[in-house]
Amino acid sequence: MFRTAALAALALLPLSLGQVTEGFENGWDKSAWPTYAPDCSQGGSVSLDTSTAHSGKNSIKVAGAGGYCGHIFVGTSKVPSGDVYVRTWLKASKTFTDSHVTFITMPDSAQGSKKHLRIGGQSKILMYNRESDDATLPDLSPQGIATSKALPANTWQCFEYHLGPDGSIETWLNDSVVAGLTSKPGVSNPNAAQWQRSSIKPKISAVYFGWESYGGDANTFWYDDIVISSTRVGCT
Repeated sequence: MFRTAALAALALLPLSLGQVTEGFENGWDKSAWPTYAPDCSQGGSVSLDTSTAHSGKNSIKVAGAGGYCGHIFVGTSKVPSGDVYVRTWLKASKTFTDSHVTFITMPDSAQGSKKHLRIGGQSKILMYNRESDDATLPDLSPQGIATSKALPANTWQCFEYHLGPDGSIETWLNDSVVAGLTSKPGVSNPNAAQWQRSSIKPKISAVYFGWESYGGDANTFWYDDIVISSTRVGCT
């Protein structure tokens, strides 16, 4: 009840504070939340699911196929300028393997045309990937891997991240900071050497939720109670 009221309150905030709140309780508005599959689309699908939800009765289901062309996403271009906070409740049908995959992708003009800032998994943990130079956050060394977290399967998880205009990245899983997924001026992260070798400061134009695999891994993700804002959202 409190979560529903909080989402409703956020929806009434001015655009500078509350950009997007979506729980799909009124269905899937495909004009506001279009699908996204650059270059090709073979085998993946997006649907409104009434069988499972974090709150209410509906969620968005993304059934991602294996291989790059099995990718499919759904999302919005309504993102704030300046600080961007994205909070989603999500559920994955499988845990990550060692293969590289993506479950959130963002067109990023700071990297160049048709390049993306990606959030996904590799080496069984959560990680960021910068498409232009294939850098990862954290470094995928044993020490770097240990500073991130795995994404549990078949349970709803609260995932939130922050992109700052100064190039900062912060990440929380269930309101706990993920140290390895942090890159901020003045904050030491010895496992971000690969990421910090570039001066690129992300400038995203949209946020898309779904699945992309660079090997054969397939997975199904559900997304619910999404908030995109210019201030921290949190899980409650």
